[in-house]
Amino acid sequence: MPKPGTKQALLEVIAVERSKLNNELRNLTDAQMEIPGACERWSVKDIMSHLVDWEQRCIGWYLAGLRGEVPKTPDENYNWRQLSDLNQEIYLKYKDFNLPEVRERFKASFDEMMSVIAGLSEEELFTPNYYEWTGKGLLKDYFDANTASHYRWASNLIRKFKKNISKQERI
Repeated sequence: MPKPGTKQALLEVIAVERSKLNNELRNLTDAQMEIPGACERWSVKDIMSHLVDWEQRCIGWYLAGLRGEVPKTPDENYNWRQLSDLNQEIYLKYKDFNLPEVRERFKASFDEMMSVIAGLSEEELFTPNYYEWTGKGLLKDYFDANTASHYRWASNLIRKFKKNISKQERI
């Protein structure tokens, strides 16, 4: 999939991928959303919490950059080679949240993310090293990775999970 080259294209691809994800979520019952196995032992509810955490993490990096800080990415306690450990910590942090709370956070985080991106300039999004913390990377790539690309990943997992639970229900 081609990478968006303008802010408008970024907002559009995020909206499209989120709509696809919401469509995958729409046909699941509350009980199905809490069945482990959508992503190893994670439920769909856990995947939703995972997405929220990464959206908020990305917004946090951006806000730190606005303050002139250089946040440690992906986390103060983890480097990029330790993502599985970080993702496990995220899972443990949110696994006991109830579904209504997860849904509320899922919507609020997305709305916040879209608002943040809408307020950015093309220059901020597409200029390497605009913020020190992005290095030679583009801010746009961080937002894309933590929205549209992540939503595609989640949609694929949920689609496969739905097929598996549908097969099990027929047995």
